[in-house]
Amino acid sequence: MLLKLNQAPIAERVAALNARYRHHSATAVLEHALHDPELGQVALVSSFGAESVVLLHLVSVLAPQTPVIFVDTRMLFQETLDYQRELAEKLHLCDIRTIRARKTRLDFEDPDGTLHQFSTDACCNIRKVEPLEHALAGFDGWITGRKRFQNADRGTIDFFENEGDFRIKVNPLAHWGREDLDDYITNNNLPRHPLVAKGYPSIGCAPCTSPVKPGEDPRAGRWRGQAKTECGIHFVGGKPVRTTKDNAL
Repeated sequence: MLLKLNQAPIAERVAALNARYRHHSATAVLEHALHDPELGQVALVSSFGAESVVLLHLVSVLAPQTPVIFVDTRMLFQETLDYQRELAEKLHLCDIRTIRARKTRLDFEDPDGTLHQFSTDACCNIRKVEPLEHALAGFDGWITGRKRFQNADRGTIDFFENEGDFRIKVNPLAHWGREDLDDYITNNNLPRHPLVAKGYPSIGCAPCTSPVKPGEDPRAGRWRGQAKTECGIHFVGGKPVRTTKDNAL
């Protein structure tokens, strides 16, 4: 059951949070999300992908007991699975929860593992969206690693977002650029995902992720050749969670 620590509508709380933290650092925003009772219980959702180590490290320093939800689609690169285990040990994260689609769902909807060849949306829904929604059911908010520079669809995201008037989404790194991430990883001597050096600046499932050429959008290798740019976990009712531009008067 979601906590009811603040009876104000989520939209009002999100607007107030963004106004209060508009000029604060990522660390301040994250610390607020982890410790402010008005936000209730929150979890970090991490893909353990190309840039994930930054947010994972920040959480490990500020509140290592924070639940970390990792969605294993059973189609991830082996490098991602190995990297997840490496970071869990190195960062001493206390509560990593690996979630997967129910076997009965997969057996019925994708028995031979080829659904992604015909409908990437359906595949993502079964393997990522449904398991994550179930895992987040007991939380009032969740922390993501989304950043404005990643693609045009994310270009206006704020620190705090209203997710369907039932949950708050927190994006502490929204205003960070690639150079900020690189500097943080280097300065803190953090291990990088092994596929980054092979041209993968954004890493999802193996069948639907390809290397990115110089000058391309960092997420150009995700579902290449399709109009699809998101797996769906950041959608509500089939649409992206509202952004600053969506809320503009």
